[in-house]
Amino acid sequence: MNTGEKAPDRTVLCVTGADALTFLQGMVSNDVAPLGKVPGIVWTALLTPQGKYLVDFFVVKTPDTLLIDIKSTFADAILRRLMMYRLRADVQITSTDVQVTRGLGQAPVGTFADPRHPALGWRAYGKTGSTPSIDWDAIRVTHCIPETGVELIADDSYLLESGFERLHGVDFRKGCYVGQEVTARMKHKTDLRKGLVRVRITGAAAVGTPILAGDKPSGTLFTQSGDHAIAYLRFDRLNGPLIAGTAQITAD
Repeated sequence: MNTGEKAPDRTVLCVTGADALTFLQGMVSNDVAPLGKVPGIVWTALLTPQGKYLVDFFVVKTPDTLLIDIKSTFADAILRRLMMYRLRADVQITSTDVQVTRGLGQAPVGTFADPRHPALGWRAYGKTGSTPSIDWDAIRVTHCIPETGVELIADDSYLLESGFERLHGVDFRKGCYVGQEVTARMKHKTDLRKGLVRVRITGAAAVGTPILAGDKPSGTLFTQSGDHAIAYLRFDRLNGPLIAGTAQITAD
């Protein structure tokens, strides 16, 4: 049986109160209302009023509880921000010691398929897992899936440039949420000129290395795995010679 492996960099928050789901629905980029009917998992993000990314997380409805599965380094700050927005809503958000486990292959009973991409397998809450051994970065690079705090940069990234529509992290029919107006405008009134793409790389460079087309800034290099990487690039410069430090970048 595939018991999965621990995700030691995740924190689980518990959301309770009569207004818990309604409160989250008005805050996040994706539609979490269906979780009021059946257990499930939704990947979503919290944005600034200007439409910039703050953090992404999973909202999880188990048979008994409503949970937020978030990168640990962001948990305290986001907990404070959510509580600031709470006002008079009947919502309580508390930290827990629930363990996040994730794995590939056949999913054990009671787990949830990662909603971003089938290649990311499944997630479980409260189960005991093994020591991490799966090369998740290789999977992310193969499918151009951004990671919190790496490709997804607080107060800088935009959802549509970061692949949230392709990865089922934003809903355009759910109604208002913080940052919704800017996100909708990018969807319906503009053509994206830059965004995250998978590229080929010859050589190596650190995460955050600027990518240049000649002497023109063209983007930023992020996670590398083998001869491929995730990069944030201007689309009009994909076909020219690109350099990140000493590494050569080409469109995949």
